[in-house]
Amino acid sequence: MIVVRDVFYLKFGAAKQALALIEKAKDIMKKDSFMPWRVLTDFTGHSYTLILESEYKNLSNFEAEMQKGFSDKKWQSWYEKFKPLVNSSYREILKVVPQ
Repeated sequence: MIVVRDVFYLKFGAAKQALALIEKAKDIMKKDSFMPWRVLTDFTGHSYTLILESEYKNLSNFEAEMQKGFSDKKWQSWYEKFKPLVNSSYREILKVVPQ
């Protein structure tokens, strides 16, 4: 299993608008059977941080989901609204260690 964390540093004051867009994105993702994600925001540290965290069976599943998402017209339209709210971002892909 892998965990993918997309970390976004939002523009100052853009958190409410970004979170509202994330709610809309959840509906798009559910319809397209994407894996569910967890939404995290900053409590301390770098202000206006938004993290989307999701789990996948393996990297192949993650890549397939990404291709499916990028080709979806609804997702593309949503992403064009989300991009202006972001200063920078990065992605972490982590392997879950079985207990």
